[in-house]
Amino acid sequence: MSADPSAEARSRALKPSDAAARLEAALMTADRATAPAKLLDALELDRPALDASIEELNAAYAATGRTFRIEHVAGGLRVMTLPEHAPTLEALHRTGAGGKLTPSQLETLAVVAYRQPVLRAEVEAIRGVACGETLRGLMEAHLVRIIGRADEVGRPMLYGTTKRFLEVFGLASTRDLPEVEL
Repeated sequence: MSADPSAEARSRALKPSDAAARLEAALMTADRATAPAKLLDALELDRPALDASIEELNAAYAATGRTFRIEHVAGGLRVMTLPEHAPTLEALHRTGAGGKLTPSQLETLAVVAYRQPVLRAEVEAIRGVACGETLRGLMEAHLVRIIGRADEVGRPMLYGTTKRFLEVFGLASTRDLPEVEL
């Protein structure tokens, strides 16, 4: 028997329910955001049980001072570290210039994110410079993709952001982009 009965009660209170434990296992092993529908099916849960499990786990993480929580990202659920740990993780994962976006890439990505679907000519008109190579680099980084063709002469390509973009920037959807002043 434990010497401190209140510690034992706290331990029992923080032990996740079966549904929450299964959800935690699924999310901890996923390498990207997992669609709620896929989780509902695989875990044999209904939506209220899934939402309750997320709340239960996030409460347990907060109560024990964990550095992460479950977030809605890119149309799915994912375990994410808390924002205050970003500088540490950035320093740890920095690999030369490979993980950083250049100012021109960031500007181009912002135009695509806010104006999508957008033509390359529109991006170039906004930025005032040619953006072909920059768009190609963003596509190689899986942040931008071709989402179709415009109904105009020449049928130019339309660009938009990817799920990877949402994951990298911690957004549930592009509606979560910050408001911009024009």
